[in-house]
Amino acid sequence: MNVGYLQILYKKFLNRLLSRFSILDRYIMSQVLEVFFLGVVVFTSIIFASDTFITLVKQITNYGIPFNVALMMILLNLPSIIVMSIPMSVLLSVVMTLNKLCLSSELTVLRALGVGLDRISKPIFVFALLMSLLVFVVNETIVPVTTSQSKALAIWSLGQKNVPEGKQNFSFKVKGPDESLKRLFYVRSCENKTLNNVTILDLSNKDTIQIIQADTGKTQDSSWVFNDASVYTISLVGKILNTSWLGSTTADFGITLDEKIFELKPEECSFKSLTKYIKTNNSKIMKNKLEYEVMLYDKVALPITTIVFVLLGVPLSITPPRVRYNRGFLFSILIIFVFYILRAFSFSLGEAGQITPILAAWLPNIILITLGSVLYYKKVYMIN
Repeated sequence: MNVGYLQILYKKFLNRLLSRFSILDRYIMSQVLEVFFLGVVVFTSIIFASDTFITLVKQITNYGIPFNVALMMILLNLPSIIVMSIPMSVLLSVVMTLNKLCLSSELTVLRALGVGLDRISKPIFVFALLMSLLVFVVNETIVPVTTSQSKALAIWSLGQKNVPEGKQNFSFKVKGPDESLKRLFYVRSCENKTLNNVTILDLSNKDTIQIIQADTGKTQDSSWVFNDASVYTISLVGKILNTSWLGSTTADFGITLDEKIFELKPEECSFKSLTKYIKTNNSKIMKNKLEYEVMLYDKVALPITTIVFVLLGVPLSITPPRVRYNRGFLFSILIIFVFYILRAFSFSLGEAGQITPILAAWLPNIILITLGSVLYYKKVYMIN
């Protein structure tokens, strides 16, 4: 079976599928999809650049994670970012499309012909429902796997104590569990996995400060090996307590990984597995139990946000005839901003125990559903 024949079958299947929808539905959905795919790219890029990219840059600069490993971590983090961008993209596409139809008077003509706003909105709500199901499925199946693999890759890479090959005059630091500086490394250059002219400031001992200067050094699985090294032990008041010169020495300190990095994160679990984890590890996660429960209920609340956005976006996108510019983008940004402000505030209350976790996860949706229902009723039924 050749590729041409498969393309013919695909086109026949697509034509049969589209023939089940009216011309109006196909026209509206074609307009919505054009903006939707653009929105996914834009919002994914914004979320990635503002959060994930900064985190990865810190890991590369501080711990010397190789570029190819960092690139793989980026790809593994994309599904979780796309899940967040889909509801926003649906909102943007719906508001921009309906606002465009208003400005071109197409919506006015349809309503004059007896086609109400509820009928026009029907394919949009169906699309929002499908996207909600897509978000839920991806968040339950793909995101936990890719997030776990990204975390495992980061742990493995950090454990290897990689340093940037070929880089000159660079430094990286190691922090303790309390975010205090533990060790500071300065390397003149790195060639053939050998560190040249290494200086290490070791602050891991509370009573003394140790400075190691070596001509060359290499990393091993559980230690660092230095050649032609000078070791200075200094008191906290600056007095040199001990000085030694060694032809070769092995320092048993690598990059210490924070224990928190090994903790299971809600993003690594599906709804079912996270529920089981909370029940079986109740004492272990006592401090973060409320946070875990909020994230558990958010796994259902987040996909529903797509429908909530459409319910609120449809009435706001219908502009008066005297308005001759597209306000869709402005309304989209405003709704998204209000939603995430409410979400952050609600999550904070839930994690602090001020409200129940299930209410914390659903409160933003409840508020927007109430507001959207009132606006939708006024636009669809009172005007018609």
